[in-house]
Amino acid sequence: METHGVRPTPEQAHAALADTAHIRSSAAALASTPWPNWFFVTLTLYIAALPITYGGVMAEADWLLPRPAWLAVLLTSTAVYVALFVVAARAWRDRTGVALRFDVLPKRATVPLAVGLPVLLVGAALAFRFTGRPAWLLAASLTGAAVSVGFHLAFVRLHRKTS
Repeated sequence: METHGVRPTPEQAHAALADTAHIRSSAAALASTPWPNWFFVTLTLYIAALPITYGGVMAEADWLLPRPAWLAVLLTSTAVYVALFVVAARAWRDRTGVALRFDVLPKRATVPLAVGLPVLLVGAALAFRFTGRPAWLLAASLTGAAVSVGFHLAFVRLHRKTS
């Protein structure tokens, strides 16, 4: 392939590559920026409520509410969460020009979260069903909320490092 014009010097080529790397890391940092605070609070409350709701759905007998009511609470809260997720993602994309991406986040953190959080949330409901002790649900609720806060703070720190 023949080029028309002047070839860049090695220094110019290195500078162009460095600029490209900086742009890529900036885009990755922007794409991994934490959710807006209102959505972070929504996500944390949703995660905290899930074990208790799952416990109500999975309880052997009606616990605090009839099972159909627990199921309605679970389905309604999930629908509201999904709708707010869409609003937050769209607002983020409109504001920054980039979609939030999970593939730019550290795998050493996201893989254990993706595996561990469902085990924690559903496992507590199963433990409650077999033991009848709501302490399992409360412990999972508090742990899930702490994990949500921890991940939010880690993503804030990640964004600050790469900005």
